[in-house]
Amino acid sequence: MDFMQFFDVILHVDKSLGFLIKEYGTLIYMVLFLIVFCETGLVVFPFLPGDTLLFIGGAFCAMGEMNIWALMGLLILAATTGNTLNYWIGSKIGEKVYSHDYRWLDQKALQRTHAFYEHHGGKTIILSRFIPIVRTFAPFVAGVSKMTFSKFQFFNIAGALLWVIGLVSAGYFFGNMPIIRDHLNTIVLLGVGAAVIPVALGAIWKLYRKLRGQKA
Repeated sequence: MDFMQFFDVILHVDKSLGFLIKEYGTLIYMVLFLIVFCETGLVVFPFLPGDTLLFIGGAFCAMGEMNIWALMGLLILAATTGNTLNYWIGSKIGEKVYSHDYRWLDQKALQRTHAFYEHHGGKTIILSRFIPIVRTFAPFVAGVSKMTFSKFQFFNIAGALLWVIGLVSAGYFFGNMPIIRDHLNTIVLLGVGAAVIPVALGAIWKLYRKLRGQKA
């Protein structure tokens, strides 16, 4: 298998995981670790599979092809360390942004972003785990905006636990049901929407009351 073929297999891991298990045996754990680590740790890889990989991985655990505890442990480690690397890269870029007075950069906007992450960054880090592409950029932006590292790490670990355990367990119990497997992304987004909408409505209500108070 040449590089392009292997890359195509990785991009469609939900359809090729059975082949990868037969091809690489126990090395499949390392392959899946690297996929999750790169997707969460490097902003140039937002297109790598995440939700489907966890879900289908759980389904193969149910069939006895992999050990669910080993899979969960390694993927939690991959998701946590990946986000940490992404945060670190963002914080290094952020140091230059904060220490130089660039004309093209609105320092006030940057400070507001920092304040937003201090107050709402935890929810953003956790919820972003379940949203493709967003989960790749959220830790990077948290680093750039100088979100406190201890606070970031707490929500980073919490989000990784919820994401990995939730989706791998769902795959383990429901992964072999075609209607759920074929509509996984829709189901995940509906779940995230159910969590985000009340928060968004609360923020809109607070903003409305603030504007109303200013007019009064």
